[in-house]
Amino acid sequence: MLDALFQLAYPVQALLATLFTWSITALGACLVFFLKKPNRNLMDALLGMAGGVMVAAAFWSLLAPSIEMAGTLGLNPWLTALAGFLGGGILLFLGDRFFTRFSQKRAGLPPGGREGRKRSAMLIFSITLHNIPEGMAIGVAFGSLAYGLEGGAPEAAWLLALGIGMQNLPEGMAVSVPLRREGYSRRRSFFYGQLSGLAEPIAGVLGALLVLKVRTCLPFLLAFAAGAMIYVVVEELIPESQTNENKDWMALFTLIGFSLMMVLDVALG
Repeated sequence: MLDALFQLAYPVQALLATLFTWSITALGACLVFFLKKPNRNLMDALLGMAGGVMVAAAFWSLLAPSIEMAGTLGLNPWLTALAGFLGGGILLFLGDRFFTRFSQKRAGLPPGGREGRKRSAMLIFSITLHNIPEGMAIGVAFGSLAYGLEGGAPEAAWLLALGIGMQNLPEGMAVSVPLRREGYSRRRSFFYGQLSGLAEPIAGVLGALLVLKVRTCLPFLLAFAAGAMIYVVVEELIPESQTNENKDWMALFTLIGFSLMMVLDVALG
């Protein structure tokens, strides 16, 4: 069976692998169906946990691979990571300002509604942006097989997809749970949670087809996504979870989320 799988065209293998990673994202987003009536303490704890997951993912899934890949490709590692990281953060900063100004011009939308919508939009955008370079990384791994690039092997490409897929489990939760907290229905929260993972199959096929071009810009894109994620965590998720009267418990859940993602990233490589 594995031999038949390895015989498929490399873009097809990339598509199948990234569909797998998307399905794990959807599985993580399913958590909202097991949360009955939203409880403020539980939702704030999970929001803090989502912040911890995103901080860990920003480093181990994005920044560290960006720096390592930049060095392998002969790029300046620290400059590539710095430019990408600040670029992603500044993009979210500008988007934040634009959304605030735009929403202020709309009549009939209460301030709390504006903040909730902005937070939801930024969260979905940052996680989706994070999934694009991860999907491209999988596509590049499969596309490299066609060019005989160093380190290329079908087994290694599929193991990369497995590792990224397992990391996507808490990331699906990191989108759907905060949306549920904002008052979205379970179905809508799940829909947007799994939707953030659909960027990976698209990016994976593009990475496999355009492997030589994508490979060069991938370190920048990884760092770019990391900057966007950190901005959302610092601007929205952690401050919002800290509005709870049990701040110390919320901080503890942020550490738990960080630890969970760190273990998955390091254990799965």
